[in-house]
Amino acid sequence: MLERLRIFIKAQLSAFIGGACDYLAMIFFTEVVGLHYVLSTVAGCILGAIVNFSLNKAWAFYSTRSIYRFSFSQQLWRFLLVFVGGVLLKAAGTGLLTQLAQLDYRVSRIATDIPVALLFNYVLQRYWVFRKNKRKVIQPT
Repeated sequence: MLERLRIFIKAQLSAFIGGACDYLAMIFFTEVVGLHYVLSTVAGCILGAIVNFSLNKAWAFYSTRSIYRFSFSQQLWRFLLVFVGGVLLKAAGTGLLTQLAQLDYRVSRIATDIPVALLFNYVLQRYWVFRKNKRKVIQPT
């Protein structure tokens, strides 16, 4: 149970760091570059995904006690599928909340990100992208 909690916390920290890069890039591309906020959301998601994948693979889901079930290229392909789904959900949610609820795009984005991160991204990354083999690897002493 503690191991699962540790993985969850590390994954959320990884997601937070990737999300911060994502969010700041979105604001930069909207406010400085002048892109529409939906396009800026996509650009921010790309940067955040690179950061998140790297941290997840090397740190959040990494373990010396078990090995990943899938190769790097398989993980990357699966991550990209999860990423595209997340981008679509975030862009749609941000656009809908901004237009229908008349919220500022930055508020809409945060309101959309939280459920997407917890209910979509984490679950799929933990149990599908970075899935471990059931066998334990015995480390030499």
